[in-house]
Amino acid sequence: MTLETERLILRRWEESDAEDLYKYASNPDVGPIAGWAVHSSVENSREIIKGVLSEPETYAAVLKETGHPVGSIGLMIGKASNIGIPDTEGEIGYWIGVPYWGQGLIPEAVREIMRYGFEELNLEKMWCGYFDGNEKSKRVQEKCGFHYHHTSENVPCALEGILRTEHVTCLTKEEWLEKR
Repeated sequence: MTLETERLILRRWEESDAEDLYKYASNPDVGPIAGWAVHSSVENSREIIKGVLSEPETYAAVLKETGHPVGSIGLMIGKASNIGIPDTEGEIGYWIGVPYWGQGLIPEAVREIMRYGFEELNLEKMWCGYFDGNEKSKRVQEKCGFHYHHTSENVPCALEGILRTEHVTCLTKEEWLEKR
C-alpha cells in the first residue's frame, strides 16, 4: 500500500532505508520526546525497520522531491494500539527529522492517514497521543482537528524504566466529515 500527498509518498519501510532512518532517528531531539531511544547505528536502524517499522500500516514519509524518507507515520488499529481501543478505531503515531520541523509535512501526512482510515478502512474514530512537553506533536494534532480526550499518568514508553504523562486526543469520522 502506498499513499500520496502533495509533497510526500507514504510507503512501507525497506531495509535499504536504514541510513536515511539513522540520519534522523539518531538525533536526541527526535526519539526521546516521542518515547523511544535514539538510534545508535545504521545497523540499529536496520533492525528497527525489520521489527517495529515492519508492523502493518506503518509508513516511511518519503519526500517526493528527493525520494528519501525523512520521518515515519503509522496507524495502529484496535489491539495494535496501547490505549485500549476497539477494532473499529485507530491510533496515529508519527515523527519527522529535525531539518523538516515546521514545514507542515507531518500534518499533511496525518491528514492522508486520516482520509485513508476513515474512507478506505471505514474506521469510526481516530486517536493520537503526545507526552507531556511535546508541544510540536500537540500542535500537529490541533491542526488536524483532534480534540483533547484524557490524560494518563505513569504511561510506560519504549525508553526502559521511564514512565510518562500522556495526553490523548481523538476525532470521530462524523467530526472529520464536518471539517472537510
